[in-house]
Amino acid sequence: MAGHSKFKNIMHRKGAQDKKRAKIFSRLGREISVSVKTGGSDPESNIRLRSAIIAAKALNMPKDNIERAIKKGDGNDPDSNYEEVRYEGYGPDGIAIIVEAMTNNKNRTAAEIRSIFSKSGGNLGENGSVSFGFKRLGTITLEKKLASEEELFEFVVEHGSKDLESSDDEHIIYCDQTNLQILNEKIISKFGQTTSSELIWKSENTREVEKETAEKLFKLLNSLEENEDVQNVSSNFEVSEEILASLT
Repeated sequence: MAGHSKFKNIMHRKGAQDKKRAKIFSRLGREISVSVKTGGSDPESNIRLRSAIIAAKALNMPKDNIERAIKKGDGNDPDSNYEEVRYEGYGPDGIAIIVEAMTNNKNRTAAEIRSIFSKSGGNLGENGSVSFGFKRLGTITLEKKLASEEELFEFVVEHGSKDLESSDDEHIIYCDQTNLQILNEKIISKFGQTTSSELIWKSENTREVEKETAEKLFKLLNSLEENEDVQNVSSNFEVSEEILASLT
C-alpha cells in the first residue's frame, strides 16, 4: 500500500468524523477562495475554481459555504489572503514527505510544521530536498461501483491517462497535471461524478516500512493532516496489508 492517496483511506477510519468533516470543508473553502483570487469568480473560465466546486459538491459541502468561500476570494477579506506554501522534509527512518499548505501567516505555519516534524523524530529540509524524487501529477478518484476496472482503464488510456490503480472501493487515475481538469470532465460525463480531482506529488520510488516505523510515521502524518493550514501530504512509503491491518 503506497503513500499518497491510500493514506486517505486510513484517515477515513480514524477518529471523529465531524472534526474531519469540518477540516475538509475548511480546506475546500480555502482552495475555492484562492482559486477565485488567482483566476476570477466565474467557474466557466476558471478551471481551477470549477474543479474546486465539483470537489466540494462531491463531498456534500453546503451551498452557503461554497458561496461564502467565493465571496471571500472575491473581496479583500484580510482573513482570505492565503498563500500557497510547500514544505519538504524527512520522517522517521528517512521517509520523504512533502506538505502543501495554504496560510495567511507563513511564520506561524512554518513553526507549526517544523514542530510536528521534530516531535515525531523527523526534520524539515530545504525546498527541493525531497521533491526531486517525486512527479507532479493530477489524480482523480472515482467510486468503484461507477465503472469496471477494464472499462475505465480503456477509457482513460485513450484520453491521456498515465496510470490507474484500484482499491476495494475506488479507482485512482493518474494523469499529466495539464490534463487533469479536461480528463476529470470527460470521466464525469461518461461514468458519473468523481470523488476528487487534485494535483499531488507521486513518488518515483517507494520504500517499504516495518511496523515500528509505520507507527511513528502515521502519527506524524496524522498530526500534519490535522493542522489547520495543511491541504495535502504526500510521501514515498509503502506498508504491507498485514502491518496496516494491525495498526488500524
